[in-house]
Amino acid sequence: MVFTTQVFVFYFLPLFLLVYYNLPYRWRNVWITLGSYVFYGWWEPWFAGLMLFTTVMDFIWGKVITRPGATPLQRKLAVVACVVTNLSLLGFFKYYMFAAETLNQILAAVGSQQFRVLQVILPIGISFYTFHSLTYILDLYRGHATPAKSFSVFSAFVALFPDLVAGPIIRYKTLAEQLHEREHTVSRFASGVAIFIVGFAKKILLANPCGVVADGVFNAANPCALEAWVGALAYAFQIYFDFCGYSDMAVGLGRMLGFEFLKNFDAPYRSESITELWRRWHISLSSVLRDYLYFALGGNRKGEGRTYFNLAVVMVLGGLWHGAKWNFVLWGAFHGLFLAFERWLGKRSLYAAMPRPARIGLTFLLMLFSWVLFRADNLTAAMEYFRAMLGLGPVGSVAPLLAATIYTPYHLLILAVCAGLVFQPLQAHDWSQSPVTWPRTALVVPLFVFSLMTMFSQAFNPFLYFQF
Repeated sequence: MVFTTQVFVFYFLPLFLLVYYNLPYRWRNVWITLGSYVFYGWWEPWFAGLMLFTTVMDFIWGKVITRPGATPLQRKLAVVACVVTNLSLLGFFKYYMFAAETLNQILAAVGSQQFRVLQVILPIGISFYTFHSLTYILDLYRGHATPAKSFSVFSAFVALFPDLVAGPIIRYKTLAEQLHEREHTVSRFASGVAIFIVGFAKKILLANPCGVVADGVFNAANPCALEAWVGALAYAFQIYFDFCGYSDMAVGLGRMLGFEFLKNFDAPYRSESITELWRRWHISLSSVLRDYLYFALGGNRKGEGRTYFNLAVVMVLGGLWHGAKWNFVLWGAFHGLFLAFERWLGKRSLYAAMPRPARIGLTFLLMLFSWVLFRADNLTAAMEYFRAMLGLGPVGSVAPLLAATIYTPYHLLILAVCAGLVFQPLQAHDWSQSPVTWPRTALVVPLFVFSLMTMFSQAFNPFLYFQF
């Protein structure tokens, strides 16, 4: 189920909240689990079965790790078994086909017989709920969290539908107290509704039209340089407002249920370096990669050379986490290279001496090039797109349909609005911290109505991060 559909907005969410607020407090976590499994199993019921299996397994491993009298060896074996099992499931569903097809390409290159590749369906959101469980187990092992008091508490944490399929990645220790006791107030609920509407509008009114432009250009044969730049710009706006909008909706839904999630975006396109950008973009993923992978590799405690190596490895694995394609590996390597280089410069960019607008512009330009790797279907397509952006590609024939798509007053207006919004400091998460006043109500209600009307008229409504 998707947040920006009539099934969710008009049926699932009202019914879920109606039952939730009429249940005794002790049953609300159970209802969160049941409702979240319905939400998740809406696409494919067996997805919910797989999540239930891993949830039961991780809950049991957590009990083993924190069992009184458990020896250090027993605890270590338990955490290793849990991590290996979770990553094996994630690896099979997400990376089996990528690995098998890569091996077939190698076999074909050396003249050996290829084998048949099993077609595996990727369960939506498996990367996110696997990370949720892994951070829980690792925090228990390190003594940074206490075990869930009941299975209903832990299952509600893993299955919590606001952040289930596309994040943000929330750690158990962050929500532990709220899972056991949280405050439900009218002001908190109203604040949740307000930020949900803002996120909903970002997705429907901004991300989707930008996606139409980006898809039109990236799918075109031999776009000219201007069209290629417009397509890359449109995709940069699409992926930001798509994912930032989803995060805002997740925060809003969490507040409606009494939870408070951390901010996941902080005006990332205003960053003055790639290092700063990764402190502002997908903050929950960046912090998880830092705390559970970068530090585990030694962080910056083993010399400069090892620090640069660790940064590169973390970003390459972070790219691979986004998807099983060489594009994502190179995307991660691109950012790892710049992070290591800027670390060598003292966490400053090569252009640190330039005026601030120039620093922001150059950082955004680097990000724009990296988004081409992220969006292109394969490496060949990415290289061709780079050639088009630099004016080195073959000159294609006039494509009036493409021009009619990307140069309409509507799409040009949307791109201009997006450009204005991404480079200003006010963020929806911060804006929603203030009480919902009548003037704010007068702003968000018409915005929601207009967004709903637009949603019904759109045929293009994907969530990009569902595939990651």
